[in-house]
Amino acid sequence: MNSILSIVLPAPKDPVLSVIFAYRDDPSPVKLNLSAAFSLFFFLKEGKPLVLDVVRRAEQQLANDLSRDKEYLPLNGLPEFNKLSTKLILGDDSPAVKENRVVTIQCLSGTGSLRVGAEFLATHNKERVIFVPDPTWGNHPRIFTLAGLSVEYFRYYDPKSRGLDFKGMLEDLGAAPPGAIVVLQACGHNPTGVDPTFEQWEQIRRLVRSKSLLPFFDSAYQGFASGSLDSDAQAVRMFVADGGECLIAQSYAKNMTLQEKLTFL
Repeated sequence: MNSILSIVLPAPKDPVLSVIFAYRDDPSPVKLNLSAAFSLFFFLKEGKPLVLDVVRRAEQQLANDLSRDKEYLPLNGLPEFNKLSTKLILGDDSPAVKENRVVTIQCLSGTGSLRVGAEFLATHNKERVIFVPDPTWGNHPRIFTLAGLSVEYFRYYDPKSRGLDFKGMLEDLGAAPPGAIVVLQACGHNPTGVDPTFEQWEQIRRLVRSKSLLPFFDSAYQGFASGSLDSDAQAVRMFVADGGECLIAQSYAKNMTLQEKLTFL
């Protein structure tokens, strides 16, 4: 009897992870890993990834807390984690929280949260087209396509100026059909590192709302772009403050060196 596995073709190698493995296998004592953004944020002089002290202290506290159990979490996730994550991205005094306009669900890191959000939109949103920046994180198109959405692109990066193609961005979003979903990276745009200014974000917000587009924020680098957790969340908070709807995928894999744990709001 033939195995079903005999007809399964090998998946293509991930270009980023392949470089990581090549780096690890290279015996040279003089080498630098430039493959994955999260590999660069925290490194010790001896070349080993750094785990933040606050992360180690938190792990120790959890290990020593005998009151904790291993029971199932609520379907939405750990309530305390969700509450604090919401405050981190929306602010301590967010009107949306006070008005009970926020629903928080714990998923599996940024990728998992984007997928859950995409499947929700593919099921419930009338318009199934989703616009992503050109360029964008390589997994965005695959996540959204597999979830059942149709991926389109809007201009974002201008190679000539090495900056934001703001005019092209506004033109493309202005031509998007009402109800379309728009992926906006909250800060530290991957892969370019180019972010709109606060003034440009305000213009983007007005256009998105006037066209009845649905913003889907990907916040993977809060704190890295400006050094301030609050400043890096300003774009998200602009959209939340106007009372309109939006989705937010928030990951701690990078800014808390939790790549292995893959935590998410």
